[in-house]
Amino acid sequence: MAHSGFEGYEKRLELHFFGDDPTILQMGLRKLDFECMIQPTLEAVQCTVVSAVGNSYFDAYVLSESSLFVYPTKIIIKTCGTTQLLKSITPLIFYAHTHLGLTLCSCRYTRGSFIFPESQPFPHTSFEEEVTYLENTIPENLSLRKASIMPSKSSSHSWHVFTATNNPPLFHYESHPYTMEICMTDLDPTLARKFFQRPGDGKSGSSAGKDMTELSGINEINRNALICDFAFDPCGYSMNSMDEDWYSTIHVTPEDGYSYASFECAGSMSMNENMVHMLRKVVQIFRPGTMSVSTTTTSGCGDEAWRKVVAGAVEPMGLKCRSFAVDQFPAAGSVVFQTFTALRRKSE
Repeated sequence: MAHSGFEGYEKRLELHFFGDDPTILQMGLRKLDFECMIQPTLEAVQCTVVSAVGNSYFDAYVLSESSLFVYPTKIIIKTCGTTQLLKSITPLIFYAHTHLGLTLCSCRYTRGSFIFPESQPFPHTSFEEEVTYLENTIPENLSLRKASIMPSKSSSHSWHVFTATNNPPLFHYESHPYTMEICMTDLDPTLARKFFQRPGDGKSGSSAGKDMTELSGINEINRNALICDFAFDPCGYSMNSMDEDWYSTIHVTPEDGYSYASFECAGSMSMNENMVHMLRKVVQIFRPGTMSVSTTTTSGCGDEAWRKVVAGAVEPMGLKCRSFAVDQFPAAGSVVFQTFTALRRKSE
C-alpha cells in the first residue's frame, strides 16, 4: 500500500456451527489441527499468527493483521489491511464438516467504511461485491439473509452488515447476548505515540507489547482478564484478552494522518456497570476525534436503552452523539449504530 496508508478498519466474520455428537461439541472447532487447517486458512486470507493463548472456554490468536477467536461452535476472524477475509469461509466450512461433522448454521459479516477503499483487493472492493461473494459462498440452507448499510451523518462513516441464518435457526447466543465493536479515528497524537516502539530498548513483539499495554492503561480496562499482547515494528499494537468465556480485543494503527484504533468485546446487559467503565476507559486511552459504536444484540433489550447506555457513558468524556441508526436482521438480532465526534475537535 505504498500509495496510501495502512488500512486500520477491520473486516469481521463470525461463523456458527452445529452438530449432533456431544463428544465432538465439547471441544468442537478447537480440535481443528493448527498446521493443517487453521494455518492454511489464514494464508488464504493473507495473514499469520504472531501470538496465542487459550483457556478452558476458547482459544485466542493475535494475527499479523488483527485477531482470531475459536470456540467449540463459533469462530470469529477480524482482519485489517488488505487481507481477503471472506476467502476463509470455504475452507472453514470444509474442515469443520469433514473432520468434525459440524455444519454451518449462521454467518455474520461486518465492517466500517475503509479509509483507503481503492486499495482493497477482491472480494472487498465494494460492499456489493462482498455481498455477492457471500451469497455465492455460504450454503443455501442459510436462507434467512439480509445485507444493510447503516448510515450516519457523515458519508465516510457507515456500518456494513450481512447476516445469513438457518430457517429455523439452529443456534442461540445465550452466553454472548451482545457484541460491541468500536472504531476510532483521529487519535490524540500524544496518546498515539505510546504505540510506537522505543528505539534502542531491545524489546520487540510480546515484550514491547506488554510495555504498551501498561503504559497506555489498556491493562486497566479489565483487571481480571488474561492479556495476550503484541507490538509491531516500528509501530502498531494488537491485544486479545480473555476473562472466562468473555473476550475483548484492541488493534491500533497510530500513524499520524490515518491513525485508527478499535475495541471489541462481548458481554451481557447484567455487566452494564462494567460496560460503562470499559467505554470510558477506551475513550480515555485514545481520545479519538471520531468514534463509532456498533452494538449487536440478541437479548431483546430495547434499542433505545442501548443508545442511552453508550451515549451516557461517552458523552461525559467530551464526545457528542452525531447519529443513531437501528436495523433488524432475521433470526440474527438487531444492530444499533452510533457515531460520535469530539467537542474539542469541533471547537478547534
